[in-house]
Amino acid sequence: MRTRFLFVAIAAAVLCGTFMGCKQNSYAQSLKDEKKLIADFIAREHINIIYEEPKDGKWGEKDYLDLSSLGYDNFYFHLDKQGDTTAAAVKTGDMIVFRYRRYTLDVNADTVSYWTTAQNGYPLEFSYQTDYNTACLGWHYAVRYMKYSGAEAKIINPSKLGFANAEGSTVTPYGYDMKITIRRF
Repeated sequence: MRTRFLFVAIAAAVLCGTFMGCKQNSYAQSLKDEKKLIADFIAREHINIIYEEPKDGKWGEKDYLDLSSLGYDNFYFHLDKQGDTTAAAVKTGDMIVFRYRRYTLDVNADTVSYWTTAQNGYPLEFSYQTDYNTACLGWHYAVRYMKYSGAEAKIINPSKLGFANAEGSTVTPYGYDMKITIRRF
């Protein structure tokens, strides 16, 4: 009886993997799928990829800066609002008070929002360039380009710069709308 059960279980596993597509994607395939999802999002949203920050500080509504120069493909940044340029720019150790909307990049986006106090009573806070537990690497990079308190931006954040990759679980890119306040002591 046990032998027959074992044979049936092995046969089912082989059939599932061979004929039914039950195999899980490899990590490499998941990264390829992620790259395609980001490219599809860029095309669907009519995003214009640029390779240098606008020298005059004027960003087109759909201009996203390709930040692959940081060593990560598929990371894009768009500055919506420059913030208070009369104040000092962000520096290591500053507390970043952070509001955001996070959304998946597929056609039927799943959104999580911490944009207002109605959605989350207290904004997220993290120490710039020192706290990588509360804030993912992509957020730190975005703050580097946002620079000033009151800045607002959008990013396309690949999984390698997000939280999921650190856990080694999923390959999921996200879009973020973000706004920051810099708090100094």
